[in-house]
Amino acid sequence: MSTPATRTPQTDTGEQAPPDSPLTTKEGWRRYVAHETIPPKLLPAAERAALTGRERARVDDRRREYHADLPLVNTPTIRKVISTARLLIQLNRHQVSARRGVILSGASGTGKTTALTQLGRAHELATRKRHPHDRTRLPVCYVTVPPAATPKMLATEFARFFGLSFPPRATHTDIVDAVCATAAHVHVDLVLVDELHNLNLGSRAGAEASDQLKYFAERLPATFAYAGIDIESQGLFAGTRGRQIAGRFVVIPAAPFSYATAADKEAWRGLVGTLESTLHLHEHAPGTLTAMNDYLFHRTGGMIGSLSQLIRGAAVLGIEDGSEAITEELLDLVPIDFAAEQLTTPAKTTGRRRSAA
Repeated sequence: MSTPATRTPQTDTGEQAPPDSPLTTKEGWRRYVAHETIPPKLLPAAERAALTGRERARVDDRRREYHADLPLVNTPTIRKVISTARLLIQLNRHQVSARRGVILSGASGTGKTTALTQLGRAHELATRKRHPHDRTRLPVCYVTVPPAATPKMLATEFARFFGLSFPPRATHTDIVDAVCATAAHVHVDLVLVDELHNLNLGSRAGAEASDQLKYFAERLPATFAYAGIDIESQGLFAGTRGRQIAGRFVVIPAAPFSYATAADKEAWRGLVGTLESTLHLHEHAPGTLTAMNDYLFHRTGGMIGSLSQLIRGAAVLGIEDGSEAITEELLDLVPIDFAAEQLTTPAKTTGRRRSAA
């Protein structure tokens, strides 16, 4: 049987990623790691008034882009994932097998993917700092589990990240061997696997795909970090396979923020305040959003993803309508996910009663 042709990934940081490169390719991942959100300068009123219509439109366009991509907030979940995983990376460094890993599990919208990718970004930046002149390193591999995944589909996702191509007759074993050889060549030591709930462990193909992940974990000298929706209820820890996974992985829950105690409310207030501090609006008074803590919590259900969308959307609308400030009325106009919208009506009522008082 002929050996499939493979391409060793080009890890030159000067390589430009195509505009459609997803995070699950080395080019898209590199672009994500290198990206930094730079806040635009807020012009004084006199300078702003002196701008031509075209200049003002260009300045406002830049601010809209910035608010649509506000800097990420370092939530407790993100801090926990990064600290735990980086400790495990150290502990696994000289392990021959039975390496420990991390599973991030929770409901949709609780920031699992954000925490997973932030972990990868932090690790890659730290690795680059330690090896500033090693242009062959690609320390992080990021893949997502495709729906109804089979072992070959999963192996192909790893190959796609590295940019490996194969002839039509390539076997599953050919792909796996090429992936492992390439990962070793570029010194991968952290593997991020998202959408783990797509593994249907009740089917033969899903169970075999789970075994494929375990095989990669044995072959690659790397720490594995998984993320998925309510993993515990998906049967991942059931049976012989499940007991082995449970014995090797730390589970970190990703949950919505709570609002039950004074400490919970203070944590939520701090989160809102941090997001508010990143705004670059001409007329927005600091403290306006933190004064709407109740409204924001009940509108979003404590979901970090919904809160981010709500504030980013209101900021963009504030620039477009010229108000340059976020108000409760403007927040009401921002559409968010269906689950959070179920709480919109009581949130509006609560907010308006407070405003009237």
